[in-house]
Parts: sequence; C-alpha cells; structure tokens
Amino acid sequence: MRRAFAVSFVESYVNAWNRRDPNGVVEHLHENGRYIDAATQQQLTHTTLETELVEYFQGAVYHFEVLGAVLHNAETIAFQYQASPMEQPDKGIVWRGAEFITLQGSTAQEISDYYQALTPDEVIKSTHAVRRYAKSGLHTEAMKALLKHLEQLMTTDKLYLDPDLSLPRLAERLGTSVNHLSQAINAGLEMTFFDYVNQYRINEAMEILSSGSQRYPAILDVALSVGFNSTSTFYTAFKKINGHSPAKFRRAQSQSQ
Repeated sequence: MRRAFAVSFVESYVNAWNRRDPNGVVEHLHENGRYIDAATQQQLTHTTLETELVEYFQGAVYHFEVLGAVLHNAETIAFQYQASPMEQPDKGIVWRGAEFITLQGSTAQEISDYYQALTPDEVIKSTHAVRRYAKSGLHTEAMKALLKHLEQLMTTDKLYLDPDLSLPRLAERLGTSVNHLSQAINAGLEMTFFDYVNQYRINEAMEILSSGSQRYPAILDVALSVGFNSTSTFYTAFKKINGHSPAKFRRAQSQSQ
C-alpha cells in the first residue's frame, strides 16, 4: 500500500467526522464490513453504524484531529486521534484514541476504535509524550523486543482475560506509547490489536471446551471467563479463528473423547 493512499484515506475519513456526516463516514466502510467499538465491544454493520452516527452527531460537537504519523502496511492502516469539544475546549472532556483499519480494496473491511476520556490536566500531561513519538518510528530490533515483552505478559500474566483491556492500558503496562505498540502489532504481526487479543482468548476458550469441565456449563460462561463481554462477540471471534461455532467445537471434542 502506498503511504499517499493511507494518508489520503485517513484525511478523508477524519474530515467526514468533522463534517458530522454519517454517510461520509460510512462510505469508508465496505458494505459487508464492520466497525468495532472496542471500549464497549460493540460491533456495528455498515447500516447500524450509520444509524448510530446519526444519533451521535445530534449530540455534543467535537473536532477530530490525527496525532502523529499514519502507520500502514500491505492491508492495514493505524493512527491516533484526539476529539476535542468545540464548546469550552479548555474545560470539556477530550477523547484520545487509536483506530486500526483493515482494508478490502479501497474501503475498510474492519475498523477497530480504541479510545478513552481525558480530563484537561491529563491531556496536558500526555501531549508531550504524543509529540515525542509523533516523528519517531520503531526500529526492527526495538519492535522485536517489544513484541517479545508483549508475548511474555500475555502468556504469563494472561492480560487478555481482562475484559476492559484496551490498547492504551496495554501500552502503559508495557511502558511504551500507543503509537509504538500499534505499529508493532500491525506491522510486526500483520493483525489488529482486537484480533491479537482475541486469538489468546479463543485459544483459552478452546482449552476449556476441550477439557470437558462442567465448571462452565453454558457458552456464555466460557465467553465471560476468557475476557469477552458478550456471546455474539465471542461467537464471531471464535468462528473467525476456529472455523466452527463454540457449540459445534465442544460437541466434536466430546465425541472424540
């Protein structure tokens, strides 16, 4: 993917948010794509996203801006952003986040949005860090070291079991920036943060379903135990990774024992 295309795509996408244009935002999403609100683990289709945006744009008015560099590889784009209130910008809550976009042709097959609210004081404290990392890329050896540290935390501490795990929280735990962590996962592993965490959660779920344990009699019990907040999100991730539904996988494991 050309850098020019990635930058142009993000500019057009962010401009649509600033125009408060639901259709303009949704035009960037493939008709069969999905928008993932990672904070609430809500997944929206092309149609439901537009409906949600119509209601959202009727509320408070925010100005969106890209922070730092737009990162990209063959099929993914990642960038950080800030949404500041247009009214009383020095006093209102600011939203800081990162989006990860998986492309299908010239539109997004998947957009994952990770964000958190910051008070004015928190914005001031974090702005220096954002500027410091804005022009710095992550060198190959540094990326390898970061990914190794990340894998250690995920396997030994099982951070993926935390249903509130977000990219900013994980970056803080690793002692790195959101920008560097997103670059490592997207460019180094060629996957989104959402898919990276879910692969650990699904592997854990498959172990539970294979064990025949009666500790988690319902599929929802399994989903909640490995960090998901809803059955629908769990089913979607499980089928994407395993190819079968959790129930079908459990039956097959039961029959083979």
